Amino acid sequence: MATPAFEEIVEDFEFLEDWEDRYRHVIDLGREMDPMADALKVPATKVEGCASQVWLHPVIEGGVFRFDGDSDAMIVRGLIAVLRALYCGLPVADVPKVDARRELERLGLNEHLSSQRSNGLRAMVDRIGLVAREHA
Repeated sequence: MATPAFEEIVEDFEFLEDWEDRYRHVIDLGREMDPMADALKVPATKVEGCASQVWLHPVIEGGVFRFDGDSDAMIVRGLIAVLRALYCGLPVADVPKVDARRELERLGLNEHLSSQRSNGLRAMVDRIGLVAREHA
C-alpha cells in the first residue's frame, strides 16, 4: 500500500548498497523538504518520545492526508521526509491501514538506527495513525 513516492525511495535504497550512502540519502531527503513554519512548532504538534525535537503538523483536505514536519536533527528530518513519502496523498481512511513497520523494513532502517531513533520513528508513526483515525 505504499505510495509511488515511497516506492521511489525503496528503489533508490536498492541502488545504494552501502548503508553510509543510504544514510546520506535520508539526510538529503530531509534537506530537500521545505522548513516547517515556526508558528506551527507548538506543544500540540510536538512528538513526544523522540530523542530530538520533532514536530508534525497534519493537514487533511478533501479527505486526503498530508503533513508537514520538522526536527532539529538532520537524520530525523530525513526520516520525516521518508514518512511523508509513505503517507502523504493517501485518503485519510487508508493511513491507519499502512503497515509502516513492514514498509520501513524494506529500507532496512531498523537495522541501522539507534534504539532512540527507532523509538522516535515509532512515535512519529503512532502520531500519524492517531491523527488519521481521529479524522477518518
